[in-house]
Amino acid sequence: MTTRARIALTALIISVPALSAAAQLLVLNKADATLSFVDPASGKTIATVATGEGPHEVEVSSDGKLAFVSNYGAQAPGNTLSVNDIAARKEQKRVDLGELRRPHGLAFTGGHVYFTSELSQKIARYDPVAQRVDWTFDTKQDRTHMVLATRDGKKLFTSNIDSNSIGLLTQAAGDQWTQTLIAVGKGPEGLDLSPDGRELWSAHSRDGGISVIDAASGKVTHTIDARTQRSNRVKFSTDGRLALVSDVGSGDLVIFDTAKRRELKRLPLGKNPTGILIAPTGATAFVAVSGDDHIAVIDLNTLSVARAIETGDSPDGMAWVR
Repeated sequence: MTTRARIALTALIISVPALSAAAQLLVLNKADATLSFVDPASGKTIATVATGEGPHEVEVSSDGKLAFVSNYGAQAPGNTLSVNDIAARKEQKRVDLGELRRPHGLAFTGGHVYFTSELSQKIARYDPVAQRVDWTFDTKQDRTHMVLATRDGKKLFTSNIDSNSIGLLTQAAGDQWTQTLIAVGKGPEGLDLSPDGRELWSAHSRDGGISVIDAASGKVTHTIDARTQRSNRVKFSTDGRLALVSDVGSGDLVIFDTAKRRELKRLPLGKNPTGILIAPTGATAFVAVSGDDHIAVIDLNTLSVARAIETGDSPDGMAWVR
C-alpha cells in the first residue's frame, strides 16, 4: 500500500463516528444460511453460526442474551426459528413451527418474539422460556411480511404486501387483539415507527410511494412520491429527522427529511440494497448490499458512504448487540 493510500484509509476510518468496543453487529447471510457476529469498528467477522435455510430477519431479546432468526427458506418454504445464544455464539435451539411457513418479520416485546408467517396469513408469538408458540392471530391478508411493536407492546403493525394494506393490531383485555386494516399503495413492504411513536411510514415496493400514517388513529395523513423502483426497507434515524429507504431496483439509498417530507439525497450503493440498521449512537447507519456481499456504512452527519464491511453471500437482516 502506498503512503498516499495509507493516509486516505486512515482519514476514512477516523471520519466514521466512534462505535463501542463491546458492540457487535449481527448480520444474516441468506444464501449461506448463516448468522455472522461482526466487530462494527474493524469490520472483521468474529464468528459465524449456521441457521436454517434462507434466514431473512434477526431480532435480539431485550436483555441482549438471545438472537432470534426467521428461517424463511429458499426454493422450499421454511418453517423454523433459530434461537441463538449471543454470549456463546451458537445456535441454542431450532424451533419447528409446523404449519407456520415462511416466517419473516420479527419483533421482541414483553419477553416474547412475534413473527409473521406469510403462507399461513398469520402473526404468531414464541415464548423462549416455555419454548413454545403460545399465540397466533389470523390476519387474513396476503403475504403478511413485516411486524413491529410499540414500546409498550400494546400495538403491533404489519405490512401485507399482496393485500396492499397495513395491519394495526391493538391489545384489549387479556390476550385479545383486534385488527384495523389501513389501505396504502401497492406492495407495502418496509415499515418503521418514528422514535416519538406518532408516525408510521410504509414504503411501497410496487408504486414508488411512501404512506405516512398517524399511529394513533391509523389514518394515512400524507403520501410521498419517493420515486423508487422497488422499495425494500424504511428506517428512521434515532432523532427522527431522517428516514432511509433502500431501493432494490435502483441500487440507491434514498434519504428523506421527515418534517418536510422531501428527499435530501440519493446514495448509489450497489446491487440490491436491502436491510437497514441504525447504530445506537444515531450517527451511523448500516445497509446490507445483498447483491455485492457487503454492508455499506453510512455517515448520517455527512450523508455519505464511509466504508464497506465484507460479509457472506447475500446479507440482509441485521441487529445490534451492546
